[in-house]
Amino acid sequence: MKTLTAQMSSDGGPWRLYVAVMGVPDWPEFRWHSGPLPTVAERRAVLAELGYEVAPGAEWSWTEDSRDPDDDRTPVTLIAAVTVRPRGAVTA
Repeated sequence: MKTLTAQMSSDGGPWRLYVAVMGVPDWPEFRWHSGPLPTVAERRAVLAELGYEVAPGAEWSWTEDSRDPDDDRTPVTLIAAVTVRPRGAVTA
């Protein structure tokens, strides 16, 4: 079963969810234009629209980054990641 990584990020603006597909110039993505952090159910629905589902047993993990990691005064970008697979994929 081929798995990929979906990531969701925000630097204080809209949240963006995308699936990292190597070798493809335009990754599948979705942007929430406003509102709070998308719920797990909202993320699952968007992944389904993009043709993916969370891999069995996978959980969202969170990290933070900034434009200048050596300067803790720079704005933080929150990044969430989860392992996904194409919808309907079956395990052997």
